[in-house]
Amino acid sequence: MLNNLDRHGSGKLGWVDPYGDTLFNEQEAQVARQEVAALAQRCTDDQQKAALLDLDELLKACAATPGSHLWFMGD
Repeated sequence: MLNNLDRHGSGKLGWVDPYGDTLFNEQEAQVARQEVAALAQRCTDDQQKAALLDLDELLKACAATPGSHLWFMGD
């Protein structure tokens, strides 16, 4: 689902680099949670939806913890 996002748009999840590392702080994680809800509506199967729900839990924990970061590790 993340591969289909505009990497140059205003959304945060489009910043996630599938090949390199991407780091979100708690403010970016909070914004990205809003995007997850919209993406969940576009899921085509249960596996995609489950992955997005897992991502939302990680983003939620990061957003709730001041000074924290969520690190996406690419290939």
